[in-house]
Amino acid sequence: MLSKSLIKRSLLVCSILCLSFLTGIGAARLKELYFPETVTTSSEGNWGLSFQEEGEPPVANATYDELAVYDAYYAENTDEKVIYLTFDAGYENGNTAPILDALKKHQVPATFFVVGTYLENNKDLILRMTEEGHTVGNHTYHHKDMSQISSKEAFAEEVQSVEELYKEITGEEMTKYYRPPQGKYSESNLQMAKDMGYKTFFWSLAYVDWYENQQPSKENAFDKLLSRIHPGAIVLLHSTSSTNAQILDELLTKWEEMGYSFKSLEDLISSSA
Repeated sequence: MLSKSLIKRSLLVCSILCLSFLTGIGAARLKELYFPETVTTSSEGNWGLSFQEEGEPPVANATYDELAVYDAYYAENTDEKVIYLTFDAGYENGNTAPILDALKKHQVPATFFVVGTYLENNKDLILRMTEEGHTVGNHTYHHKDMSQISSKEAFAEEVQSVEELYKEITGEEMTKYYRPPQGKYSESNLQMAKDMGYKTFFWSLAYVDWYENQQPSKENAFDKLLSRIHPGAIVLLHSTSSTNAQILDELLTKWEEMGYSFKSLEDLISSSA
């Protein structure tokens, strides 16, 4: 038979383990409720956001003023209900055309941040974007982790090769808007981009829409994109998303019904000057 002292010790250990387990669940639940999809990062690494109040801008891991030093933005600091719509385009799978159709229907300007292979393989879509008043931005040639690039020469090569392809296709100079692939960056990268005449754009609203074979439902997309929209938002969507292609017309209508209008990133730069 177990001694009384051993039983007491066993019960104490069980109590501590249970309390630790429940405390962990409670902490996790509190985090889920008040800091959903929080990304904890430093100023050097991954771009991160913490959504804390519906309809309000998220807390980012850099402030408006800190980014302004590098001609970088993640949103506009404003109470005006304006949205800046952007798309990242790493490849084409048939969803860009319906996205462009919806933008044209609502007369919404957008910026498409493209990589080198997208330019090489989708010249017709690049021309359509420019002809319909959209901006084509620079997402680097190879979509590398740019935070690992310390050489100005290597950084410039990734960016300038995209510029050259764009000019071959359109006959025009590329607008110098840059988005770091996957939001990975360093302050030295931001300075390199600025030295090359680029404005860097992060985002203040996005959702998990980039897994081609695990697309979010319409309900999930609306839950994130409607509840978290806020004045001055730079919205990041992926043009590869079939969900985005299916819902964009309705999404733009819903945002309009909420009182939002749409401006270009050029307007954001002008208003911040």
